[in-house]
Order: sequence, then C-alpha cells, then structure tokens
Amino acid sequence: MHPLRKNRPLRRIVLAGAATVSTMVLLLSLKPHTTPAPEPTSATSSTVSSGSTAPAPTRSGTVTGDTVQTRWGPVRVRVTLQGGKFTDVNAVDYPQGNPRDQEINSYALPQLRREALAAQSADIDMVSGATYTSDGYRRSLQSALDSAAL
Repeated sequence: MHPLRKNRPLRRIVLAGAATVSTMVLLLSLKPHTTPAPEPTSATSSTVSSGSTAPAPTRSGTVTGDTVQTRWGPVRVRVTLQGGKFTDVNAVDYPQGNPRDQEINSYALPQLRREALAAQSADIDMVSGATYTSDGYRRSLQSALDSAAL
C-alpha cells in the first residue's frame, strides 16, 4: 500500500499544509515591476542619500561623474547633456575583472542607461543581481548632475 494512503492521514495533512504554506510564501514574495513615474520639476536640491534628484542641469556638453568605489570595483558615469536633457549616459568605468563581473554588467549597464534616460535624473531603479554596480552608477550619475548644475 502507498505510504500516503488511509493508514497515515496525519502525514498527508502535514504535507498538504507544508505545500500550501510554501506556495503562499512564494506568491507573497513576488513583486510586480513598476515603471518609474515622471519626476515633478522642483527648484529644491537634495542629496543622493535621500534618493531625490538635483535641479535640472542647465548646460549642454559632456560631464563625467566621480569615481565611486564599490565592493567589486570602481564605477564612473559620463552624461551627455543637450539643453538640460540627457541625450546619452555611459558607464566609463565599471567592474570587469572576471567573467562574472562581465556577465552581470552586460545586462545591468544597458538597463541602468535606459532607466537614467527615461527618468532624466539619478533617481533610478536598481538592477537585481547588480546591487553594487547599480548603487555606484546612481551615485556617479548624481555627482555628474551636481557638477553640471554649477
């Protein structure tokens, strides 16, 4: 006779309960991806630590942000501005010392670039699996925007 048949109903109850709890935990841990809302324009400046944006840059040209040291290596971003709008954002320096760094950054950097161009600010979402690179990218981008606003 099969071990989960009528002679052991308690085992069947425990396994069904554990499966239900596991399923609920997995469902509740999922988070839907939300697109960033358009940033309201304001004249107040703030810092990177608060996650807010700086005032819109008013000049055109190329500005390179500070080099931010992360756990896996330096990250530095260069922003091209045209009339106060981002026209291009590129990572100049980023971790690439081993194949895993190269793999992570091959998918993270294009996502971070798209986020920055869409948000027109340093208030961008981090890329899952590339937390350190995302943080360094955001901080370097904010420093470039701060120096462009001067």
